[in-house]
Amino acid sequence: MPQVTEHGGGVWSLRVPIPDNPLGHTLVHVLDTDRGPVLVDTGWDDPASWEELCGGLGALGLDVAEVHGVVITHHHPDHHGLSGKVREESGAWIAMHAADTAVVRRTRESEPGTWLDYLARKLATAGAPEDHLAPLRAARASGRMRTLPGLRSALPDREIVPGELLDLAGRRLRAIWTPGHTPGHVCLHLEEEHPSRLPGHGRLFSGDHLLPGISPHIGLYEDPDDLTETDPLGDYLDSLERIGRLGVAEVLPAHQHAFTDAAGRIRELLDHHEERLTGLLGLLASPLTPWQLAERMEWNRPWDQIPYDSRNIAVSEAEAHLRRLVKLGRAEAVPGTEPVEYVAV
Repeated sequence: MPQVTEHGGGVWSLRVPIPDNPLGHTLVHVLDTDRGPVLVDTGWDDPASWEELCGGLGALGLDVAEVHGVVITHHHPDHHGLSGKVREESGAWIAMHAADTAVVRRTRESEPGTWLDYLARKLATAGAPEDHLAPLRAARASGRMRTLPGLRSALPDREIVPGELLDLAGRRLRAIWTPGHTPGHVCLHLEEEHPSRLPGHGRLFSGDHLLPGISPHIGLYEDPDDLTETDPLGDYLDSLERIGRLGVAEVLPAHQHAFTDAAGRIRELLDHHEERLTGLLGLLASPLTPWQLAERMEWNRPWDQIPYDSRNIAVSEAEAHLRRLVKLGRAEAVPGTEPVEYVAV
């Protein structure tokens, strides 16, 4: 796959590498406007990633100093990481949905150890064994949290308002709120005829919401100060159906490659999650903690081969599916258990 891909109609994608990550790269999209180029996402904050971003712009005859604005699909560091550096070099504005801006602000304002304390507490509640919790406590004591990505992500200076057109001269780009992967994830509907006249209604910058061959991670929304029991998987499934109603001609995702059959891919994802929920009900024939459920779920490798950090992500995904089952009345907590166990009903 080339570093720069032209999609026609003043739209290009640039491959920006993600260091030490199996995803490999983020597709940063460049949208030509009457006021200058606008980026959809920026990539990971890493010197090699910055070099590739600048090189990709250079291949289009552009300098990063010419960037007019940055639209962020969601706050994760492989999408938002380089936004601040782009703004420093160009004076560009940065736009993000308010729910994800709140995550960025909370992360910046928290003491570095706050997140680790919260994670250790949450994992203990989920039933994680002591040998899994011990490294978190050791990292807390050593202060290593200061090196993690996202602690100093740039604060956006514009808000993406769902349903509204963004202020892009000469383009019609409408924000579609698609929570699930993050609370403030947005897709961006380019309401213009497809340059190749493909059937359908424009194109969709889908971020991580809709990918051609990957089901995005759906875990709990992380907020140490919020006790609200959210339903991220329910949000995601509702958001998929909302995107399906757009009837877009082509999807331009932030990973893998562009594709055309949005409706077919949405059906696959809806079916995948329904099958997974049904499978979990079978596992919950006997009471299990979220950690025990994650151990028994099907992943891309056996549980004993899943890296430490990835186990934390897996447990969060198990919890999101449990939340959905409880909300649907198909599972419930077992009274008096600690850590709390859940069982199918």
